[in-house]
Amino acid sequence: MTDARVEATDLEKRYPVQKSVFRSATDFIHAVDGINFKIDPGQSLGLVGESGCGKTTTGRMLVKLLEMTGGRVLLQEDGEVLDLSNITSKSELKKFRSDVQMIFQDPFESMNPRRTVYDTIAEPLSVQRIGTVPEREEKVADLLNLVGLTPAASFMFRFPHELSGGQRQRVAIARALIVDPTFVVADEPTSMLDVSIRISVMDLMIKLAERLNVSYLYITHDLAVARYMCDRIAVMYLGKIVELAPTEELLSNPMHPYTKALLSAVPVPDPEYKRPPVEIKGGITKSINPEPRCRFYDRCPIAREDICGANDHPPLEEKAPDHWVACYLVDKQPA
Repeated sequence: MTDARVEATDLEKRYPVQKSVFRSATDFIHAVDGINFKIDPGQSLGLVGESGCGKTTTGRMLVKLLEMTGGRVLLQEDGEVLDLSNITSKSELKKFRSDVQMIFQDPFESMNPRRTVYDTIAEPLSVQRIGTVPEREEKVADLLNLVGLTPAASFMFRFPHELSGGQRQRVAIARALIVDPTFVVADEPTSMLDVSIRISVMDLMIKLAERLNVSYLYITHDLAVARYMCDRIAVMYLGKIVELAPTEELLSNPMHPYTKALLSAVPVPDPEYKRPPVEIKGGITKSINPEPRCRFYDRCPIAREDICGANDHPPLEEKAPDHWVACYLVDKQPA
């Protein structure tokens, strides 16, 4: 493993279809199919793509809410490298939870309505047996002030229904950060919030990453949010990463046809602007036992049957400096 905080190699998740007691499954949904990426300390990787492409499944595997079907994930902490597949005991999982946390998409559903803000945020400290009760109260108050819920005393013993959506999401962020994790999976944490609140929550997450040296996997379908939040962007389609590059490089110089189609769908704040038609065709290919060829073949405007249809899905190749693309027909650019 390099100096990366998180490194995923050939990560895979398959769900059996029509499995029964008397017959093993022969059909599988390829939710995540052999993806590779790494995230450096203090950096953010944006995982973008349309609904159903495997973004959330990837994030849930990284925090061990789902078990991997195949592949390997390594987490580096204090010079030690932890292989997620080797975590088998409750004590190892408990230690892992102190290093890796997740911010869920829906702040309304991710909290127990019968618990106060203090109970919600302090529960990880209780589970990890960190500090005394007064020390926990002090740490919760400090973190509430840090996420902008001030004065902390007025929020500590409120219930979720007494908070706005933005305030609930700030509580969710505080809950994830209370145990000082080094890696956080953020699953569209601002998609349920009003536009006026999104920027403040995103700014908060950026500041906390800089202050606490936290690495993020930021899952989103919004390229504008990914540009604001992330150092690098990985574009995902039907369980495969089709393009991976630094944020500004990917947005200014998209190479994969799917990435170009995503960017062409981004709204432009000009009522006179006439949007050119999106060139991709057809509908989403089924993810049940997909053919080994390129996943984007059926919708690709530049696909060739003798190359794209006759070969396996293309591997990620460096087509430009630190710009990786999974496409046989994209030429390498000079350095």
